[in-house]
Amino acid sequence: MILEVKHLRLVEAVASYGTLTNAGKHLNLTQSALSHQLNELERRLGTPLFHRVGRRLVPTVAGERLLEAAKRTLTILRRTEGTLKRIAAGQEAVLRLTTECYTAYHWLPAILEEFGRRCPKVEVQVVAEATRRPIEALLAGKIDVAIMHNPVRDDRIESTPLFEDEMVVVAAPSHPLAKAAFVRPEDFADEHLLVYTPLQAEDLIVRRVLGPAGVMPRRVTAIQLTEAMLEMVRAGLGISVLARWAAEPQVASGAVRAIRLTQHGLMREWSAGVLRQQTTPLYIREFCRLLSAGPTSLSMEKREKGQMGKRANG
Repeated sequence: MILEVKHLRLVEAVASYGTLTNAGKHLNLTQSALSHQLNELERRLGTPLFHRVGRRLVPTVAGERLLEAAKRTLTILRRTEGTLKRIAAGQEAVLRLTTECYTAYHWLPAILEEFGRRCPKVEVQVVAEATRRPIEALLAGKIDVAIMHNPVRDDRIESTPLFEDEMVVVAAPSHPLAKAAFVRPEDFADEHLLVYTPLQAEDLIVRRVLGPAGVMPRRVTAIQLTEAMLEMVRAGLGISVLARWAAEPQVASGAVRAIRLTQHGLMREWSAGVLRQQTTPLYIREFCRLLSAGPTSLSMEKREKGQMGKRANG
């Protein structure tokens, strides 16, 4: 293709200002440099674009056609450039995210609410279908931020440490494990384990607890709702492994018990993953900064305010 954006700007400027000198000042080019560009373009196109009338340059028929196209194209490009600048500044953008664990959707809304106040023109889209494969979704350009607890081993992903939380076994108060100081891997062998999705080799509890011990629960049932899972645990229909903070309200009320998983406990290290690039938009950096607060700050603070309000109204 012969025509480039610089040629369109050249034709527009020359037609607007009438002389190469004035057009050159507008384009920050010398008169000789602009003359060379115009002569080279006319040579490659095989037709003159301007008549030399005295000191002024007047478009030929070919020049008029090119000028019309230049105006349309440059208008679109300038409008697009403005949109991209607004996106980069967080004034008009879409943030697509997913989280590797369904429990994160319990504390994530509080962070999204605060993010909405700070970046009101950024639309947030939660891509739930990417939950099981966040890295693949990042690399495929389907999401912008992945909230993960599994380690990232890909140089194309930039990982920002966020926070830690503890995974505990949740059981009914009457369950034999409820009185144990901690739950051992072999204790799962005779249990009905309630999980969010069917167990896979990369799952935290399989990778760090059950797999190394060569143990699998007697029965596994997938339930994607934390509330439903806790109600089944409360009724003695199974046990579950949840983040301690996710089960805290039920634990505090005495409805269920939380028991440490293994003698030393099981901690998850959360991180925010984005594609490694030279420039990360400001709104993505702001969102990751809010994420670093974790479930124990914004979401818990909101919950405490709600409880205080209920007590005051009561």
